This record gives sequence, structure tokens and C-alpha cells, in this order.
Amino acid sequence: MNLSLHKSLLLILSIIVPCSQAWADIKPDTTNVLTEIVVTAHRPEVEVIPAQRLSGDELQRLNSNSVADALRYFSGVQVKDYGGVGGIKTVNIRSMGTNHTGVVYDGVELGNAQNGQIDLGQFSLDNIEAISLYNGQKSEILQPARDFGSAASIYLRTRKPDFSDGASFHTRLNVRFGSFDLLNPSGLIELKLSEKITASLSAEYLTSTGKYKFRYRRVNPAGELAYDTVAVRENGDINATRLECNLNGQLNNGEWNFKAYNYNSERGVPGAIVNNVWRRGERIWDTNSFVQGGITKTIGRFSTLNNIKYSFYRTHYVNNDDKQIKVDNLYRQREIYLSSANEYIVNSWWRIAASYDFMWNTLSADMYDFAKPTRYTNMAALATSVSSRYIKAQASALLTSVHDRLVGQQAPKDKAVITPAIYMALYPLGTHDLSLRAFYKRSFRMPTFNDLYYADMGNSKLNPEHVTQYNAGLLFSRSSRGFLSSVRISGDVYYNKVKDKIVAYPKGQQFRWTMLNLGLVDIRGIDLSALATVNPITSLTLSLRLQYTFQRAIDVTNPSDNYYRDQIPYIPRHSGSAVLGMTWRMWNLNYSFIYVGERYNQQENIRYNYTQPWYTSDISVSRDFKFSNVRCRAMIEINNLLSQDYDVILNYPMPKRNYRVTLTVEL
Repeated sequence: MNLSLHKSLLLILSIIVPCSQAWADIKPDTTNVLTEIVVTAHRPEVEVIPAQRLSGDELQRLNSNSVADALRYFSGVQVKDYGGVGGIKTVNIRSMGTNHTGVVYDGVELGNAQNGQIDLGQFSLDNIEAISLYNGQKSEILQPARDFGSAASIYLRTRKPDFSDGASFHTRLNVRFGSFDLLNPSGLIELKLSEKITASLSAEYLTSTGKYKFRYRRVNPAGELAYDTVAVRENGDINATRLECNLNGQLNNGEWNFKAYNYNSERGVPGAIVNNVWRRGERIWDTNSFVQGGITKTIGRFSTLNNIKYSFYRTHYVNNDDKQIKVDNLYRQREIYLSSANEYIVNSWWRIAASYDFMWNTLSADMYDFAKPTRYTNMAALATSVSSRYIKAQASALLTSVHDRLVGQQAPKDKAVITPAIYMALYPLGTHDLSLRAFYKRSFRMPTFNDLYYADMGNSKLNPEHVTQYNAGLLFSRSSRGFLSSVRISGDVYYNKVKDKIVAYPKGQQFRWTMLNLGLVDIRGIDLSALATVNPITSLTLSLRLQYTFQRAIDVTNPSDNYYRDQIPYIPRHSGSAVLGMTWRMWNLNYSFIYVGERYNQQENIRYNYTQPWYTSDISVSRDFKFSNVRCRAMIEINNLLSQDYDVILNYPMPKRNYRVTLTVEL
């Protein structure tokens, strides 16, 4: 830890300790300061397949800087992290691949037709109110057709203005700084424009050099030490800005919303540490902008949900590495998205719904003879749900039709696929304390533009992926006002079958990949989770969240292959996490532990391709203050507490022990 950070920590402690003492010396009156409670609206239906969720104060206490960091605490999730604040971060759920995971941002799914991967490192937690993870699909039939198409979905919900306190103006200022010259200020302004219209403006700036020390130690197949050195991670710097504007309005039996979003970044691409090369010449400039609007209206038994979106994604990639071919490419992709979902309540126990989505995607690049693909996607879904005291069931069928057009090349044949899904939950006790659940689902995804058409990596002979999912599980949940205020235990066993699975391998440079079909992948797993909250004494709350995942994801394509029935790359057999939280009066303590078991970085599970397990411990301490209508929080975080040396992806070393300090003021 450098000298400036020492001074910063001492300054924060010098503020916290005297203020804490002064607060303790204040004579208490008849008003007690209560810990913040997150209240959410009651859902009209109990979910057939409950989601994993992080929200409210629990989400803010985690040692997480981005959405990708927070998702590490969900079972069945593998986060691919290429190191540092600026490193690309994607998620893989139940070994089905990043492209089978839909990411929905305030009701509309994010898209990337170029490579199909959403870099979740671009989305900060400062404006996120809740993160939900659904395996299969969301347990609602009134949703866009596109939402029925993903094998798993992540829903991000941003903070919505609440003026129940009678005010008409709220603001929050936040600044975070720490190791690797990190500086991350952000601000939020909320306005009550009228009795039915609210507005919010969120802005954020992030900068970091991304330089951190790491130990690079490798052992050859014979078990002998090949090399052992300490170096500094280079080319991991980032400068990024985020600007987001929201309008929300109430209608008679409905609501509407509008969002404008812009993200800009310039960052280095921290390359693989191979052949004693410590620095790469790759850089990326990203611009991600979109506007979207939605309206929901209920008329008697009929409800309608309509969305519209236009997005523009600009990527400028440069490679000035003297030992590689010089590259300077500019990519532009655009998307127009229209959606209409409609639901009719037949009677008290039966609902039916129909939805239709249209997507237009195009990609252009300043490359010679580039195909300039344009894709037209039509999606139509029919769904129904029934419910009673002892059973709830949901069924849907999605028709996906895809048509590609190319410039100067022959486009592949059109694709049209129907994918069904059936969900069921049983309540043997007649209450929601105990439920048994199961689902069957098929999903389909086309190869991306890069998969098919990119000159240096595309493979026009790629087949689309088809996924079949089976899941069975149980959930026990109970709340009370006693010592054990809440407990939630769930377990699932699942079987996924992926046909013509598309896998991307780094090809020397992080931005470029080699694409291939694995053929057939057999995935079997178990997800276990437990959550408990206890109140041993007044003003003290303890919470414990545990997650465990077992996965056997093997290639069963061809018995003659050397890697037949071997675990596919980067999927651990065992992984898990534990989060312990403690709240006492105005103090918060949070400890988290993440474990990822042994993996293999190539298709063959041999000693040469072995990647050792890794684990990290993170801890944070925060103190809340309240002066009149001003609420403040000071937090200190220590990440990788034990300073472990580990790689999430081979040859992309992660930071050792590092620190962050956060100051928040809200009124």
C-alpha cells in the first residue's frame, strides 16, 4: 500500500472515530435510529421457480465494484475475469456459455450482436437496487418474447425515486478511491416533477492505472519449477464515464418509463503473461449508448406491456505490439428492438399470454471486404399459467425466426426454431413455506456475427447451439420475529444437454478468439444455498449466506477424441461462497469467501492443462451517520485479504491484497 493510500486511510479513521465518539456522547431522546429496511412491492403471483437475489443494503455491503463482482456470490455462476478494474468480465451460468445468459436492464434485454457477450464490468453497482438470477426464465408470462429465449437470465433493476417522505428532491454523492490509483466518484439526483412523474440523473467517472504486483510461478509437467518471478501488471488502465437519465410516470392502472444511457471508456487490454512478455500494445475504446421506453397498462382482465429501444455500440480496437501484426479496426453495431406482450386473466386460477418481438441488428467495420451483416429476428411466444393452493404451473412456446443478409457474400440459410418450456411448483403443506419445483426447457441461439463472419476468427460453418434443460429442486423458507428471524434453504439438481456447443478460446490477444463447435456437452450439477438471519440481542443482526455448486460438464461428442468425457475448459467440479454480515447499531461488518476448485484450461484433462483451485477472502467495515436529514456512510474494504496468487483465466493474474475506501452522502 503506497504512502498516499496510508494517508487516506488515516484521514478516514480520524473522521470515523471522533464522529463515532461524538455520536455516542449525544444524549438519546425518545426517537430510535433504525437500520435501513428494503421494502419491495408485493408480486401478484408467487414465483414458480424462485430467483437468487441480492438487493438493498446487503448488495451495497458486498466487496463489489461492478455487477460481475456481485454475481460471484450466486450458485451455479462462473465469472470470467481477465484481471483488474478494466479487465473484461463475463458470466457463464451452469456451464451453458455466456451467450445463453440474457441480461435485462430495467425491463429490456441488453444485446451485442457482434460477439453476444455482455461485459458486466461496464455496469456499476452505484445505481443498482437489485440483482436477480433466474435459471430457465422469469416466473411470469407477461414478459417480452425475447425473455423466453434465454437459458438463464440476469435482471438488473436500477434505483427508482421514492418520495413517500413528502420531499420533492433527493441527492446522493459517492466517492471511492483505493489501490491501483483508483478514483471513482458518482452522483445521483432525483426529482419529483409532479404527483405522477419523477426523474433521476445518475453520473459516474472511473479511472485507474490498473498496475498491481503479481507473482508468476509455473511448474512444468515433470513437476519441476520452470520459473518464479514477481512483476507488475501493465496495460490494465481505464478511464470511463457513465451517464444515465430516467423518467417514470404513473397512469390509471399502469405506468410508463423512459431511459437514456451512455457509457464511454478507454482502456488497455491486459494481455496474457506468456513467453516472458509482460506488456501488450492492445487498447479498446468503447461507446455504448441506448434509449428505451416502456408502458404497462391494465384494463379489466387485460394487461399489456410494450417496449421500444434503439442502441448504438462503437468499438475501436488498436494493437501496436511490435511482435504482432498492427491492427486498427473500428466497429459499429446498431439495434432496433420492438416488443409487445399481452396477458388475459381467464379466471382466478388461469392466465394466458402472447408476445411478439422484432429485432434489427447490423454491424459495419472499416475492414476490406467486410461482410457487413444485417440480421432480422422475429420472436413470437404463447404462454399460460395455472395456480391453486397446492400447485402452480407455467408453460410456454417460443418461435424464433432468423434471417441474415450479407454484402458480397452468400448468407447462411434462414433458421426457424420452436422452443417449449414447462415449469411446475408443488406446495404440499398448502403454504409457501415448503415448495417442490421442476422445469423442462429447450433454448436456441444463433452464432454471433463474429462467430460466423469475422475474417480472422469467424467460422461460417458453425452450427447453432441447442440446449435442453431439466431441473428439480426444493425450497424451505420461513420468517418470524424471534431469535431466528428468517431462514431459507434451497437445493436443485439439474441436467443440461448442449448440442453443437460453441466455444471461444483466446488466440494470443484478448480481443480475438478461435471459434469451434464442441459437438455435444453433458452437464450435470447440484446447486445448494442457505440463508439465515438471527437477532441474538437488541440492535444486533447477524446474517449468513452460503452457496455451493457441483458440476460435471463433459464433452461426449466422439469416443475417439483424446478429451472424450473430459471436463470442458474452465468449469470447476466444486465451487462455493460464504458471506457473513453483522449489523450493530450504526456499524456494519461484512466478510465474504469465494472458492473455485481445480479446472483445466484446454479440452484434454491432462497435467499440463491443469489449473489449480483458488479462493479469496474479502472484508469490509462501514459506519453510518445521520445528521438531521443527511445520511452518511464511510466504508473501508480489504479485498483478497490473505494476498493469494491466483488466475481466473490462465496467464491472466489477479490482484493480490488491495484496498478501497468509500464515502457516501445522501439527502
